[in-house]
Amino acid sequence: MGRIVVHEFITLDGVIDNPAWTMEYGFDPKMGGAIGRIMQPSKALLLGRNTYELFAPTWSTRTAAEDPGAPFMNESPKYVVSSTMQNVGWNNSTILGAYVAQTIRSLKQRIEGDIYVSGSGTLVRAMLADGLVDELHLFVFPLSLGAGPRLFSDGLEAKFSLVETESYDNGALHLVYRPVR
Repeated sequence: MGRIVVHEFITLDGVIDNPAWTMEYGFDPKMGGAIGRIMQPSKALLLGRNTYELFAPTWSTRTAAEDPGAPFMNESPKYVVSSTMQNVGWNNSTILGAYVAQTIRSLKQRIEGDIYVSGSGTLVRAMLADGLVDELHLFVFPLSLGAGPRLFSDGLEAKFSLVETESYDNGALHLVYRPVR
């Protein structure tokens, strides 16, 4: 049975909107190593429509020489949660349809290994509410945006256990949490 492993770039006030704000901090090479360690045991990607539409044109043209994550992103099976998407253009992609918790549970049962989720805020919030996320990898940047989509919806109550931390020279932290069930 698979595990859902989520990776988010997040601000101190919980905003996970398009992370263009990370650019001013630079990308610490140790962050790339951490993300690689998240991807390594993963056997599939699970993405919301918006993230898929951002990732597909960017990743589909990247090579391993340009980015060591490119083979995983391009060759792995990709599952897209969307009620509006009709066609996919990125290889190995499947549209799951609208979000249904049981569909995600079935996907977890079918896949042996981790299922990697990056971004996909609407999808991640729904999976958190339904107890489907097995591990959160939060890359916390030292700023507050004051507004924007946040990781946790109002009213969501959940408890997590901190299992790993790493700090970077750019001021970001990598915090790994698992739900307390």
